[in-house]
Amino acid sequence: MASSSEVKLGSSKPMIATQEEMMEAKLAIPDRDQCAHLLIPLNKCRVAEFYLPWKCEPERHAYEKCEYELVMERMLQMQKIRELEEKKKALGKLPQGSPIPLIPSTSNS
Repeated sequence: MASSSEVKLGSSKPMIATQEEMMEAKLAIPDRDQCAHLLIPLNKCRVAEFYLPWKCEPERHAYEKCEYELVMERMLQMQKIRELEEKKKALGKLPQGSPIPLIPSTSNS
């Protein structure tokens, strides 16, 4: 039977931008992810074009698509983890109440 340790955590996308490049570009810590290599030229374009919204569209689209793919990948990983926990629970391998629910119940039932 598969276990939750078999779900590959993390992103399949490689880190392309180095820490030095991200520090030099003054990227905020939350922006230093697998899409940082696309954000650096986007920010340079924004500064050069005075943040006009109709400028830098190809760079912005590439960056937003990368971020969307990261979110979808995390959602699929979480779905697999939940499915594996349900299978274990159905087989009686997990004691009742051992995992902490990710979405707390708001009802009193």
